[in-house]
Amino acid sequence: MTVLNQLKGALVVSCQPVDNGPMDAPSIVAAMALAAEAGGAGGLRIEGTANLKAVRTKTKLPIIGIVKRNLAGSEVRITPYLKDVADLAAMGADIIAYDATQRARPVTTADLVRAIKAQGKLAMADCATLGDAKTALAEGADILGSTLSGYAYDIAPAGTGPDFTFVQSLSQLGAFVMAEGRFNAPELAAQAMKAGADCVTVGSAVTRVEHITDWFASAVKEA
Repeated sequence: MTVLNQLKGALVVSCQPVDNGPMDAPSIVAAMALAAEAGGAGGLRIEGTANLKAVRTKTKLPIIGIVKRNLAGSEVRITPYLKDVADLAAMGADIIAYDATQRARPVTTADLVRAIKAQGKLAMADCATLGDAKTALAEGADILGSTLSGYAYDIAPAGTGPDFTFVQSLSQLGAFVMAEGRFNAPELAAQAMKAGADCVTVGSAVTRVEHITDWFASAVKEA
């Protein structure tokens, strides 16, 4: 069974703890991944090579690997360098996701896709607009993600809900579509599938305890 067939109709859990928080350790990320698998996750999204190495030895689920960086002179954060691609491939990622926006960046998206393919991995384009997605497909991306909708080009505030219209538009391109970005409730994930997604990634609502606690604590305080 191919990786895309494994992910079709599945939930992907993004095991990314809050940076420098009490759960930000490879052993804990690996435990999160195993708990997600036990709960029915069909795939995982893991940030950082140390975390990826820890998770890869524990599971056979498909893993989407990324590296996040804060760059000077560029707003691009997700897998910006060719070395990041090589490192993620070496640590066992099945899919490598990259920022597919056409913003100022150290390496072109075309070069990133070529590098991912050269490693024998699938390329996932984290998109913000339909233009990003069309370019990504032309460059050879295997998966289109709605990941950056609301987080790039100052199109919409990140605090808004999921972009179902974008998911639907991506599905009309005929590619494999990953709905990702603010799908923080089961009914929203289900709605994403109905909008045409092939699978859905959920992160904060599953693995970021600080965020989940804040949602409930704020509700209790307001009540």
